[in-house]
Amino acid sequence: MNPFALIADVHGNAWALRAVLADIDRRGIGAIYDLGDSLRGPLLPAETCDIFLDRGIPSIRGNDDSALLAPSEATASARGLAPRHFEWLRALPATRRVGDALLCHATPHSEFDYLLEEVAPNSVRLRETAEIRRLLGVVAAPLIACGHTHVPRLVSLGGGEIVVNPGSVGLPAYTADQPYPHVMEAGSPHARYAVVRGGSVEHLAVEYDWRAAAECAERNARPDWARWLATGRA
Repeated sequence: MNPFALIADVHGNAWALRAVLADIDRRGIGAIYDLGDSLRGPLLPAETCDIFLDRGIPSIRGNDDSALLAPSEATASARGLAPRHFEWLRALPATRRVGDALLCHATPHSEFDYLLEEVAPNSVRLRETAEIRRLLGVVAAPLIACGHTHVPRLVSLGGGEIVVNPGSVGLPAYTADQPYPHVMEAGSPHARYAVVRGGSVEHLAVEYDWRAAAECAERNARPDWARWLATGRA
């Protein structure tokens, strides 16, 4: 199978998405697959969706994509979205097969569960292999790609299978309350993605104008996002 790029968790960060796509194009990689959570956030959701539409990037649905379709969704997160953008969101599949790879947002069976990380009362740690296999269920694929936690990872399951999280293109850190309060941090503000070549995986970090993204978050009354975008720390 030809090399392909994996992107995830853009969260409306058009600045980061453009930089990552330019880096992918520079490397001559023709196939790009998106693992969801593409638009929601206090940045540029409509502009970001137009990039996906213009490039024809195959995407799947994440939990925040589903949230944008909920009637109760705050207008700030849906800023500027037009009917064509909602049509795109409604058409997103939950999973996708690409050759021997299975693509999902969180797990193949849930938009919300962390596949690779276990959240405990005072820590976030890598799950045991048996628990990752339990969450995968009867999934036969040598490569499983997931996003959702925004942290780049490559995990071997011991039987020849690997799980790849390319990290987040658009939001390198965040805080969450469930199942316990915790933080997820990439450690720098770079836009992250991964390239798959056969059984090899390359994680990449791309510089972009994260100050512009952080300033946009500040203007839209999200100082927490501004800090996450500018530092990669929560």
